[in-house]
Amino acid sequence: MRSIYYQNSRWKFVLLLIALIIGGLSLYYTNRMVHSVRKQERKNMELWANATKALSLSGEFDASLEVLVEIIQANDNIPVILTDANRSILSYNNINDKKAAKPGYLENMILEMETQHPPIVIQAGMGNTNYIFYSDSLLLYQLRYYPLFQLLVICVFLAISYAAFNTSRRYEQDFLWVGMAKETAHQLGTPISSLMALHAQMESNHAETLVSKNPALATSQYGLWLNTFAKDLQRLENITERFSKIGSTPVMERLSMTETLEHSLDYLQSRTPSNITFTKEIAADLPPIPHNRALMEWVIENLVKNAVDAMPNGGLLHCHLHQIRQHLVLDVRDTGIGIPRSRHQLVFKPGISTRRRGWGLGLTLARRIVELNHHGSIRVWHSETNKGTTFRIRLPMEGLHKRKTWLGKFFDIQP
Repeated sequence: MRSIYYQNSRWKFVLLLIALIIGGLSLYYTNRMVHSVRKQERKNMELWANATKALSLSGEFDASLEVLVEIIQANDNIPVILTDANRSILSYNNINDKKAAKPGYLENMILEMETQHPPIVIQAGMGNTNYIFYSDSLLLYQLRYYPLFQLLVICVFLAISYAAFNTSRRYEQDFLWVGMAKETAHQLGTPISSLMALHAQMESNHAETLVSKNPALATSQYGLWLNTFAKDLQRLENITERFSKIGSTPVMERLSMTETLEHSLDYLQSRTPSNITFTKEIAADLPPIPHNRALMEWVIENLVKNAVDAMPNGGLLHCHLHQIRQHLVLDVRDTGIGIPRSRHQLVFKPGISTRRRGWGLGLTLARRIVELNHHGSIRVWHSETNKGTTFRIRLPMEGLHKRKTWLGKFFDIQP
């Protein structure tokens, strides 16, 4: 189970790496295009300037200036400003006329253009000097920011794909969980019914024996065995009920969480090694809250069993039930081996277990019951190596309602 999880994680990392490589190559290629277009624009502007200079040196200065204006106006994508030696503006092109009419706008543009590209000097005839100031074209701006836009699109696509993949896989797992749980409950039903009938017959025969033959048998080993048999049958019925509730909307009753906790601990304490010390701290006057007792006892049982497994040489298991604002909070603390911070979220994944023969399903079931059925939360609240771990459950006291993830809302997926 662990290898499957880590294998899936590796595939996610590989896909992410491939996407980043594609984005990086696209960024590199686009940057090269930007530099190439920039060089070409510079060559075009220098070509226009050289042609103008050649015309001006022919003695036709007025005509050359007119030709220069025509050349500049022929440019339809590069913002250009033509000035004389004193930087008085003679002409401009590809600049918004309304903006250009504002006082100082063109002068500020000249300063900005000068920071982007050095001006092109035109030594015209009769000792006159003109300057061509220009900035990058709209195409060049688009090419420059296109890689960032492309990376953003890739990241959004990866995020949506990742969320959709995880959501679809989670719901596939849910369907599998529900099917297996209901089939297990169905398969357990028949033998449990037979065992209950057998137990009833054995109790009836035992009662007849006590009355007619030997009343002293009431305290015999056989009577104690029958009592244990009845408790184990009740336990099997509870397990069957729990499995049958998976995938169904459980019936919520406003019950005392104190009684739910105490009933669970009473059952578990008698079946826990003697080197584990149970303690509990329950706040007074806690109001009843809507919850399903059978499912919440299952959650408590899983947390207690995990705590016991974390203390192979014995230790202290402490349960603290109290209220924080509009939530009832249950802390289950042990003095075991602890959980590394890097595994605080992993312990709730299916197949992740600290035990060599563990299936890693207990905490997964606990999270499912608390979050999906009771709309609460469960997390590793605190943990230190060789000092212990505290799991915290928060259950809302009022206002239970059906929730969806944002992706579930988009695809109309019910949890």
